[in-house]
Amino acid sequence: MSGISDLTPQELGLLQAALDLAREGQTDALRAQLEAGLPVDLTNSVGDTLLILAAYHDHPDTVRLLLDHGADHSRVNDRGQTALGSAVFRRSAATVRALLDAGADPDHGGRSARQVAEFFELTEMQALLHREG
Repeated sequence: MSGISDLTPQELGLLQAALDLAREGQTDALRAQLEAGLPVDLTNSVGDTLLILAAYHDHPDTVRLLLDHGADHSRVNDRGQTALGSAVFRRSAATVRALLDAGADPDHGGRSARQVAEFFELTEMQALLHREG
């Protein structure tokens, strides 16, 4: 089985560029990569998936694209964070709704979305999670 150490610098660069597309909310460019075979649950060295990066950087259109391509909203990064928790932290109602509509659990993860909303006293997010979750 091959691993990350078997990749060429060019291949590693392409993977990093894909992660950057999610981080920057470049939805159309990311769509092209996904349609060309990019794994929708591509993960960086600290466990951030494309979905977590898009949610954290408040790109709801990119989040919807990834969900439409089957991204796993239940993935947890190395810090126990989920895409939903990231969206709550960023106070992105559109992204929170998209993730909840896709079935994301507000109580999942080491730092769940509900815990994030409570800890930072994000009452609008608490209400959204309560109403939808």
